Amino acid sequence: MSKQNVEIVRQVFDAFNAGDIDLILAFTHPEFVVEVPPELSAEPDTYRGHDGMRRYWDSFWDVMQEIRFQPERVWDAGDDVVVTMRISAKGRRTAIPVEQRTYAVWSLREHTVIRVRVFASLSAALERVELRN
Repeated sequence: MSKQNVEIVRQVFDAFNAGDIDLILAFTHPEFVVEVPPELSAEPDTYRGHDGMRRYWDSFWDVMQEIRFQPERVWDAGDDVVVTMRISAKGRRTAIPVEQRTYAVWSLREHTVIRVRVFASLSAALERVELRN
């Protein structure tokens, strides 16, 4: 199951980078939840379900372009998948490039992503799933 979860997470990243919201939603459980914490965003928020995923996607594309989600390292953590990723984009109005590295624990149910917990540090993400770097 866990190798399958890793593959599903990789497919979600491919869908993000293709800009295919319908495919993203196909990988997203109806009870999906992701929280963007204040240490990673000027506008922290919680996104729930398919409507939440659409809202996240639309808000991101409203201000950014050339958005890329690049998983750098992926850990199989049993029922969870830990991902170190780099997000890069350009400001839609300014064309200023931005880049952010984040760490996340992805939880899956019924072959879909049900929760993503985002962290500012790798150690916090690994602690969440009781792994060590």
